[in-house]
Amino acid sequence: MNSYFQIIVNEEGVLLKVFPATDGGDILMLNEVTNYLEREKIPYELVVINQFLKNVTSIKQMILTTQRIHPISESCSIRVTDDKMMAIARFYPPSNQGKLYRKEDIYAELKLAKIVFGADETMINDFMEHRQYCTDYPIARGIPAAEGKDAVIKYYFNVDNKIRPTLREDGTVDFFHLNLVNHCKVGDVLAVLTPEDKGKNGNDVVGNIIKPHDVRRLTLSYGLNIELSEDRTVIRSKVNGHVSLVDGKVFVSDVLEVENVDNSTGNISYEGSVLVNGNVCSNFAIKALGNIEVKGGVEGAYIEAGGNIILNRGINGMGRGKLIAKGNVVAKYMENCYVLAEGSVETDAILHSNVQAGTEIKVMSRKGFITGGAVCATNQIKVKNLGSPMGADTSATVGIDPTVTNRFSQLQKEVADAQKNLKVMMPVLDATKKKLSAGVKMLPEQIKNLQQLAISSKQLQEVVINNTKEIEELKVILESSSGAKIEVSGEVYTGTRVTISDVSMIVKDTVKYCRFTKEDGMVKMGPL
Repeated sequence: MNSYFQIIVNEEGVLLKVFPATDGGDILMLNEVTNYLEREKIPYELVVINQFLKNVTSIKQMILTTQRIHPISESCSIRVTDDKMMAIARFYPPSNQGKLYRKEDIYAELKLAKIVFGADETMINDFMEHRQYCTDYPIARGIPAAEGKDAVIKYYFNVDNKIRPTLREDGTVDFFHLNLVNHCKVGDVLAVLTPEDKGKNGNDVVGNIIKPHDVRRLTLSYGLNIELSEDRTVIRSKVNGHVSLVDGKVFVSDVLEVENVDNSTGNISYEGSVLVNGNVCSNFAIKALGNIEVKGGVEGAYIEAGGNIILNRGINGMGRGKLIAKGNVVAKYMENCYVLAEGSVETDAILHSNVQAGTEIKVMSRKGFITGGAVCATNQIKVKNLGSPMGADTSATVGIDPTVTNRFSQLQKEVADAQKNLKVMMPVLDATKKKLSAGVKMLPEQIKNLQQLAISSKQLQEVVINNTKEIEELKVILESSSGAKIEVSGEVYTGTRVTISDVSMIVKDTVKYCRFTKEDGMVKMGPL
């Protein structure tokens, strides 16, 4: 039991009686005694009390004043924690002839301290039964908010579109075993949505509502040939085919298989994936929402895929061939063509071509080389040999284009301005709507202004939503581009231009086994 004190009133005056701690209880602190005396307006001498409270090992008492006072009732002090989730009471005994608390008196003290929630009746009963003084009683407790959970979508197929061809022991790359197609059958479960749990509000002891953190809400997004369950949490395939995930949307389609793309087929436009067993001739086009694979050769053709492009024998574009993919591009070789991939590009060789990749470019076969033209990737370029000993103009670029950074800053400013204007508009709109609901008549001009204000606020809200979405997309790009580099595991030849973000250099001497990075605002070349 903690040490505590009691006021005694008798013919001598007012006495302070102190009881020592027992069983390892806390000793009595000077400020607790003096605070009590000041609250009860009992005079005292600080130095005398301080000396009196030292080394209390048995019950002892001292005279505070010879004045007579009225009996003092049992009392308490209530402290609320900083987070307002707990109220702690410390009780003090009545003087001799003073009154004890009834249970309703304690509830009255809580009300006086503005404690309106979470009174702990068990703790109050414990005090009423045992009455330990100068002891902390957690007399009221708040209820924390029950945090919710984000919605989760589990996909029952491989959603990783990264292509990793097998590198053979002899240094060549095997482009035939890619395992890109996710086969599905009628009735197969493709994805299951676990809806969000919003959680539950809590309360602190002074009556404030504590809200849980916001959670992410998701819905299943899908295309044709898919069946959605009644509770909208499960999607299944309605056909035999293959499934892919494109920009968060699940697609199921049969693979369109043709021998060649030429006069016998004309241009191809397909919502699924396309497999060409033969060649794609010049001046023809293939467009598909899924993957495109060509087992033969590609000439000066146009190929555009919503997924990956795989050319088992490469492309000789004759200056007009184009490959455009939202995923990755893999080809045996690339010559005299234009390539744009939002993912990565992998090939054995790039000759006199313009190649751009959203992530990386890898030309790492035994004789892998980039000669002539320009290649550009956000994260890195890995190549065996870069440039040409014959002096063909070759440019290699990594990192973020400065226009992306400028766009990011512009979007942030537009969102901040829109939110600032909305902060001014919304209270005016809300106040006007309340007046209309209350039956207040308004002039036609006022109504017209209100309508215009509502239109403007809606436009600003759309700016915030759309720009915020684009900002998040750009964040991913900016974060992924940190540490952009070019690695050459063979030779980089004289005259090759190397650019990292906004700075560049021209290689003056042929160098082997090197890495190019950006340091201190300059392109630096170091050992690999």
